[in-house]
Amino acid sequence: MTNSLERLQKIIAQSGVTSRRKAEQMIVDGKVKVNNKVVTELGTKASLSDEIVVDGIPLQKEAPVYYMLYKPRGVISSLKDEKNRKIVTDFLKDVPERIFPIGRLDYNTSGILLLTNDGDFANLLMHPKHEVDKVYVAKVSGIPEKSELNILRKGIKVENDVLRAVRYKLLSTDRSKNTSIIELTLNEGKNRHIRRMMEQIGFPVQKLKREKYGMLTLKGLKPGDARALTPHEVKQMRHIASEIVK
Repeated sequence: MTNSLERLQKIIAQSGVTSRRKAEQMIVDGKVKVNNKVVTELGTKASLSDEIVVDGIPLQKEAPVYYMLYKPRGVISSLKDEKNRKIVTDFLKDVPERIFPIGRLDYNTSGILLLTNDGDFANLLMHPKHEVDKVYVAKVSGIPEKSELNILRKGIKVENDVLRAVRYKLLSTDRSKNTSIIELTLNEGKNRHIRRMMEQIGFPVQKLKREKYGMLTLKGLKPGDARALTPHEVKQMRHIASEIVK
């Protein structure tokens, strides 16, 4: 970011404090000060040279950064854990910026997880109206028929959620072990989405990995590895999310 004037909510979101939508609400609620003056107008503009305080905490002026982690199993997609288990930022301790995960992967799910300090970018990728494809590979108990897997595309009501897969592909089966490997594509991410969905149709998940997020893949990474996204990759992810509107 430069010192050019930007909308206040955009500056707050890009600092990683919160999403732009929540930043707007904080402004309206009088929780934001610019140069020691409370600001409540959403059209207000500021620059990084201004002193901006959000909910009593001075805004740290960080340049936006973007990382991809190959999250291993047995790691929490959070910035802290009461049980002292490994968290995703343990694998990016050399990153000086205050990064946070975009969404989450379950404790026992591995694969691509994006981290950033850019709340605006995170909100863009997580917003319900943007259907960015995420491809998972699941090892499940049992060998489903095509008719059973077709239910996934129609959607299954589980508690208060409707869980569905955009696409599926049966990759392999092992009749001796009574297991199957299935590729599943989602464009939303409800809590334990795939595990709950597969359990509902009678094929519980044994292992689960997210192999693709938009155009990003795990190529060249091992579990626990992380790398910075290139400017081109960031631009592509923004473009994908902006082009796909529900």
